[in-house]
Amino acid sequence: MCGIVGYVGPEEALPIVLEGLRRLEYRGYDSAGVAVLDGSLTVVKRAGKLAELETALDLSGHPAGKVAMGHTRWATHGAPTDRNAHPHLDCSGTVAVIHNGIIENFSQLRARLEKDGHVLGSETDTELVAHLIEERLREGDSLVEGVGGTVKELEGAYSLVVLSSMEPGLLVGVKVASPLVVGVGDGEMILASDIPAVLGRTSTVIPVDEGRIVEVRAEATTFTDFDGNPVSPEAITVDWDVAKAEKGGFDTFMLKEIHEQPAAIRDTLVGRVDEHRRLVLDDLRISDDVLREVDKVFVVACGTAYHSGLVAKYAIEHWTRLPVEIDIASEFRYRDPVLGRNTLTLAVSQSGETIDTLEAARHARRQGSSLLAVTNTVGSSLAREADGVIYMHAGPEIGVAATKTFATQMVSQYILAMYLAQVRGSMFPEEIAEVLTRMGELPRQVHQAIGLDAQVRELARRFQDSRDWLFIGRHTGFPAALEGALKLKEISYVHAEGYPAGELKHGPIALVEEGVPVVAVATTCHVYPKMLSNIQEVRARGAEVIAVATEGDQQIREVAQHVIEVPETPELLSPVVVTVPLQLLAYHVARLRGCDVDQPRNLAKSVTVE
Repeated sequence: MCGIVGYVGPEEALPIVLEGLRRLEYRGYDSAGVAVLDGSLTVVKRAGKLAELETALDLSGHPAGKVAMGHTRWATHGAPTDRNAHPHLDCSGTVAVIHNGIIENFSQLRARLEKDGHVLGSETDTELVAHLIEERLREGDSLVEGVGGTVKELEGAYSLVVLSSMEPGLLVGVKVASPLVVGVGDGEMILASDIPAVLGRTSTVIPVDEGRIVEVRAEATTFTDFDGNPVSPEAITVDWDVAKAEKGGFDTFMLKEIHEQPAAIRDTLVGRVDEHRRLVLDDLRISDDVLREVDKVFVVACGTAYHSGLVAKYAIEHWTRLPVEIDIASEFRYRDPVLGRNTLTLAVSQSGETIDTLEAARHARRQGSSLLAVTNTVGSSLAREADGVIYMHAGPEIGVAATKTFATQMVSQYILAMYLAQVRGSMFPEEIAEVLTRMGELPRQVHQAIGLDAQVRELARRFQDSRDWLFIGRHTGFPAALEGALKLKEISYVHAEGYPAGELKHGPIALVEEGVPVVAVATTCHVYPKMLSNIQEVRARGAEVIAVATEGDQQIREVAQHVIEVPETPELLSPVVVTVPLQLLAYHVARLRGCDVDQPRNLAKSVTVE
């Protein structure tokens, strides 16, 4: 999510760090800052884009120094403001930290530090790390020892870069799940979150392995594990151009973001459960007493977010026994919905700026409904106007067609459904714990589904010239079918429609003729026998059936010509996994047809006009 660049070498560090940050702008960010060792430690940071930071540097003077680090922040803890921007300092002003990821035990660590007398100037989880290191330096630890001791107190998925005016000439990096690389130059080193930041200076890169600490000096690097044991990672030579490097070696942002889904789901799940195995939603801001009195839930959203809301309807109703209405946001306020203080309105928008969703949310609040936002963007209009927020933590999504944000929207709403069940007592704690355990398996299952890419590409090649497609499903397979059809039509410009499989005989089956591809979501579920019957109906009329089925299912092969097997997943969670091959199918059809998958015609990433 965030961009990290650190430099140690013979040249002025600040221009090199700023150039590295520019190369990471594609990742998306809402604030930026730098720390430069120029005898003392100088920190300059600003909300907004790099231009705002550079204006501030022009006004204050560019600090000179051979060691510096910079950061572009995608907000998670705390709004995108000057004080929440990185780098963050300890009480003494001698230790600076930048950070990518999430510290799960943030609340407990903050309470302990404040009790011990530390003065915290931001709302972030990052600042805590600087103060934890400060405590260890007071006890006589070196910087790398202080960092090593501190990471043993941290829970979460993150990467860190730390510098101190007490040990000039040294950067210390840490990798726990979030990416970190060292660029090896001629008498200089660059520590960065992503390869593009180093390509202007070197093509020799050392990827930092999981659970490693790296000491970076101008002439050498030292790698250890968290117990201090030395390790020797291998350097690689990167032959990407900068444009491809921004895409992580993938040809397009969309494919990169499909592959980022396991990490995005993992980040969305991080920090949601306390030490007692109870769900904790820090940004919810709606009291449990209010949630206990809710007698109806409304979900408002557009496009892909609407499909995630359909999935949420199934989950919330099943786990909480609350009735749920789902509305396309642009239609919501015009139908005069019956809202009141005992209703909860869930507004879902990746950007938090979708005008139709914003207007629907505002209407719900005017009618007295509690408003909860599900969004990927801290400080967005929707987040500011809602009573509470669930942040998706998907990171920036550059491709116009939603992929990883669809997955994280579903996971975020599962978390809300579980929280409502916990508060209202509609499920036993053991039942909630079991669902959370199964949700924890989703990153691995999605990774396995991404591995189907080659098989899906061959199917795309076979059907690339088809002008009409049908996608069918039942129960949670229906919103997955809708999403599969939407992906195909928006990036390949092919006519595709999603239907509940049981509705075929009420009209859509008239579209089925010899050779028409019908994609059937037919994983194991309580309506699986009915799906088999629906598949047989279209097969009898000449359809080419592509079934997305549970691995090991032999029965499906008797009725479908083509079968894509995905890992077995609980019925309510299955859309997270089954949509992956549908995304890949749309992607490959579009590429084979010569379409621009990242910027399809007539579409925008965020729709801000009605």
